[in-house]
Amino acid sequence: MERLLEPEVMDSMEEAIAYDAMDLIEINTAFAKDAIALCPLESPIILDAGTGTAQIPVLMCQMQPKYQITAIDMAESMLQVAAKHIEKARLQNQIRLELVDAKHLPYRDGQFDMVISNSLIHHLPNPLPFFQELKRVLKPNGGIFLRDLFRPIDEEAVNTLVDSIGTEYDEHQKKLFRDSLHAAFTLEEVEELITQAGLEGVKIYQNSDRHWTAQRDWISHS
Repeated sequence: MERLLEPEVMDSMEEAIAYDAMDLIEINTAFAKDAIALCPLESPIILDAGTGTAQIPVLMCQMQPKYQITAIDMAESMLQVAAKHIEKARLQNQIRLELVDAKHLPYRDGQFDMVISNSLIHHLPNPLPFFQELKRVLKPNGGIFLRDLFRPIDEEAVNTLVDSIGTEYDEHQKKLFRDSLHAAFTLEEVEELITQAGLEGVKIYQNSDRHWTAQRDWISHS
């Protein structure tokens, strides 16, 4: 099935609220725990690319009170909702929100101990610049944890996945999910992009009936 692009930036308040209202607590909690497991540092400096409404940084900082996370997104509406979550959780000292394009990061080389990203890659027409920037701003021994949808083999498989998400999702939310599946990459395409970016030691695998993960443990050089 051919890839169909969706908008790179979901920057309407309607979309931000619809996205934020999806019941993703189980998926987000699993992401947070898996990412934390890759980084043994007590107080790492982490970049979350495409943070959306910052649900994952909030979970991670609630679990790890010494984490420092810079959470970036290109959608002002998403960041407005994110700020409310961070304020409610009283995590303003741990999470910094910034309006930043993940393909053009304003950070110095080797600034971060770890880079994480959930459901960003499928929004990018060409993710290679992001992967190259990820490599640049990450310490040589830094951890990587990326997770996203993968593109199903055909329209029948798309329909099956959309039908599986439950009656609690409205038609707009189901459309967002369908569009994301069409815009997603295959595992083979992700592997090729990681290779082109020169990222080494990254394990890429399917972790559910709809998600792929790319991960690299933080490595101690001591």
